[in-house]
Amino acid sequence: MAAPSGGPLRIATRGSALARWQAERVASLLADRAGLAAELVVVETAGDRDLTSPIHAIGGTGVFVKEVQEAVRRGEADLAVHSAKDLPAATPDGLVLRAFPERADVRDALVGSTLADLREGATVATGSVRRRVQLAALRPDLTFVELRGNMATRLAKAAEVDAVVVAAAALDRLGLAERIAERLEPAVLLPQVAQGALAVECRAQDAAASEALAAIDDPEVHRVVTAERAFLGALGGGCELPVGALAVLDGAAVRMEALLADPDASAPRRSTGSDADPEALGRRLAAELMETDRP
Repeated sequence: MAAPSGGPLRIATRGSALARWQAERVASLLADRAGLAAELVVVETAGDRDLTSPIHAIGGTGVFVKEVQEAVRRGEADLAVHSAKDLPAATPDGLVLRAFPERADVRDALVGSTLADLREGATVATGSVRRRVQLAALRPDLTFVELRGNMATRLAKAAEVDAVVVAAAALDRLGLAERIAERLEPAVLLPQVAQGALAVECRAQDAAASEALAAIDDPEVHRVVTAERAFLGALGGGCELPVGALAVLDGAAVRMEALLADPDASAPRRSTGSDADPEALGRRLAAELMETDRP
């Protein structure tokens, strides 16, 4: 298989250690499964430039991906590699998500203490309203502070507070799993939509790139992530409310649990369902949760 430009495929990525790991992982898969060489094109995003403001204050969902996507749209790169959980519900015009190559541990992780060992009134650092809302429902005594920066910065914060919450997949991929005090099961903390999954997109009309990505796509991961992203999409492209979802294969069907809450809600709402059509499942659970939110 030939690269779209006749040379190495250009992969747009953020410059963080985790983003580079993900892009290099995709490059390795392309080499192994499609016989294609690739090189990285490092792009700085708004989320990388502002390391102190809460994510919701600087644009919310998409703050780590927009500039990376634009590099592909402008032709400066052939592919973009993302943490799928960072993607907004709507894909920009001219781009298409072609591959979800693999999914790591979907769970959130506590660093510094287990949940049970957190003292009364403990301080927990997290930049995610989704995590904050769910933990506050379990432990109303907890106090929360903002958490931003690269993984080294986030882990250093654990020395200043009682615990920090990060994605288990990120620590696993960076070889830092020993820092995890507890992996929180989805029944305790439902993950972000597509958490742990890698996502690769290209220009919609780039047939050669699409063919290359077909070789590394995992159909099972693609199917469950499609259900989760359909749930997010049905809530509205600009939805910044705390949401979570986790889909798994159940024979020929997809089974999913989804969550929706208000930022100050004390009891996030959950709904579960199963369907052979992952997109229909995502839309149905979104409708159910939005219906329960009405007076």
